[in-house]
Amino acid sequence: MGGTVALLLAAGSGDRLRRRAKAFVELGGVPMFLRSYRAMAVCGRIDRVVVVVPPDYVELAARWTETGAPIPVAVCRGGSSRQESVELGLRAVADGPDRIVCHDAARPFATPGLYVRVIDALARAQGAVPIISSPDTVKRVRDGLVMETVPRHEVGLVQTPQAFLAEALRDSHRRAAETGFSGTDDAMLLEAAGYEIAAVEGEPSNFKITTPDDLRRGELFLAERGGERAVGAPTGGRREAHR
Repeated sequence: MGGTVALLLAAGSGDRLRRRAKAFVELGGVPMFLRSYRAMAVCGRIDRVVVVVPPDYVELAARWTETGAPIPVAVCRGGSSRQESVELGLRAVADGPDRIVCHDAARPFATPGLYVRVIDALARAQGAVPIISSPDTVKRVRDGLVMETVPRHEVGLVQTPQAFLAEALRDSHRRAAETGFSGTDDAMLLEAAGYEIAAVEGEPSNFKITTPDDLRRGELFLAERGGERAVGAPTGGRREAHR
């Protein structure tokens, strides 16, 4: 089949946010996961989206995305960890796509252009991630003691969306399952499997919403942009969303 499929990872519990199902928390009246989906839909590089959600939220996510979807979308249940959720998302995707994009719904402000950059970077590597340069000096610490200073130009803060050649991502997850390896993002699994990862310029506004302070920051960010709703936000009355 070819093309590009995006896995929108929306199965996080939201414990630190003190809310159920973090990705369903609203920003400007729109659930975070829906903001990400709409950016994916208009970037011009993604053909289909699979939204990975908590088991109890499959029906709700389907209701939010079923009407007027600009590109095909499916919903599947996630797992107890991010890595397991990606594995379940991969099972829900046919073997056909050439490229797979993984994005955390807790980063609702990734622009369509960022999706384009990571996908286009697959022309030179098997994976691609957005990087933000560290503004601070970085120290390596062990047992409360500073061991060394890491050159700042050699480190960066990693974001999603992350893009991968489909077979490289599947192979990396297979190897991780066989060895019991656990990574905090999918690029880490590809690194462990020996694949090359390209770095592209990230976006300072693509911050992750994890705590109540982050949520307030997100609302302030929207207010500074004029309080606009996400492109394609539902119309004709507000639908119920779990808090």
